[in-house]
Amino acid sequence: MSDIALAPARRRPFVVRHPSVLVFLALLGLFTLAVTLLAEGTGIGVISTSFVKTLGKTLCLCLVALAMDLVWGYTGILSLGHMAFFGIGGYAIGMWLMYARTEIIVAESLAAAPLPPTAEEIRDGIATQIFGVVGSAEFPPIWAVAHSLPLQLAAVVLVPGLLALVFGWLAFRSRVTGVYLSILTQAMTLALSLYLFQNDSGLRGNNGLSGLQNLPGLDAVPQARVSMWFFWASAAALAAGYALFAWIVSGKFGSVIRAIRDDEARVRFLGYPVEGFKLFVFTLSAVVAGIAGALYYPQAGIINPAEIAPIASIYLAVWVAIGGRGRLYGAVIGAALVSLLSTWFTGGQAPDLDLGFYRVQWVDWWTVLLGLSFVAVTLFAPKGVGGLVDLVADRRSPDRHGADLGPDPGALREKEAQSE
Repeated sequence: MSDIALAPARRRPFVVRHPSVLVFLALLGLFTLAVTLLAEGTGIGVISTSFVKTLGKTLCLCLVALAMDLVWGYTGILSLGHMAFFGIGGYAIGMWLMYARTEIIVAESLAAAPLPPTAEEIRDGIATQIFGVVGSAEFPPIWAVAHSLPLQLAAVVLVPGLLALVFGWLAFRSRVTGVYLSILTQAMTLALSLYLFQNDSGLRGNNGLSGLQNLPGLDAVPQARVSMWFFWASAAALAAGYALFAWIVSGKFGSVIRAIRDDEARVRFLGYPVEGFKLFVFTLSAVVAGIAGALYYPQAGIINPAEIAPIASIYLAVWVAIGGRGRLYGAVIGAALVSLLSTWFTGGQAPDLDLGFYRVQWVDWWTVLLGLSFVAVTLFAPKGVGGLVDLVADRRSPDRHGADLGPDPGALREKEAQSE
């Protein structure tokens, strides 16, 4: 009888059973609609194109913060290398954007030649244009499929995923945990960034990839409209990522990874394949980070190896900690809050603070303020800013209307509870 009563509840949609997800998606939808109506490209022009790009980039940072929260907040793996996957996604899409854009420029410049240019001449011209800045005129092997958008989009997902899969398999099978694993992830990020700084890395060294905001073949489309396209794509990716991660952490899988976070040895003793769970989470989060990077850097317009430096991954952990790890909405709050405040403080918009004996210029002091905020949250508010949501949210017992109140069917019905 109780199974029949519970059957409709099991058939209800996921967002109905987890209203917090529905609330987040609704708020994100309202925010997207508001920006669309106020932006230059699609609305009344209250919000500038540059700020639309800032908001779009912020949504991408919220997505990679979700990935970090899944790894650290729910599984207990403090990865200090996830911005490497974010950067790889940006490089993967940036290679196609730069190749296709340069191909159009070279083809137009050679069109006035007495004889039509051959495909080889056009390719040589593209290589000279892209790699002349590093003293080369040939395509490195890594650019073999840069001309193909589908293959580069596949690389956005496959390259971060394969790197995380190999790294995670080697680390988790050796049962490296805690601070040692954090150091390994940071060492991986450092090695990758140092390699990319070299001119012979095939990705233009310190110059990086530039001009990514220019979509090939769409010169007639204003940047105000292009920025809105990427903003909508970023909002859709964040919504999909939030729903996916909420679904993952809400079921049995989520219970297992939280148990791994709290007591890995006991979970292993109970017979669960701990390494498999950790490897899946680590790889999935790397893929999502790569997708976030692929959406972020066309809005930023440029990517260079400094974006993959270990400090970027440390900042990512700080965002999640400030927002409140172990809460998906906390990761979003932390990333959005820090990103927008960083733009305000470092963009010269925040007024200097005159102390009489010293003038505080926030462009120089923003990182100090961020570090102090992280220390303050760690000491005095370990639940982060997201913990304020817990204080405001209604914590009363749900109205079960006769449903079971215990773990066993028929255990302590509502009438029995009222008679206690």
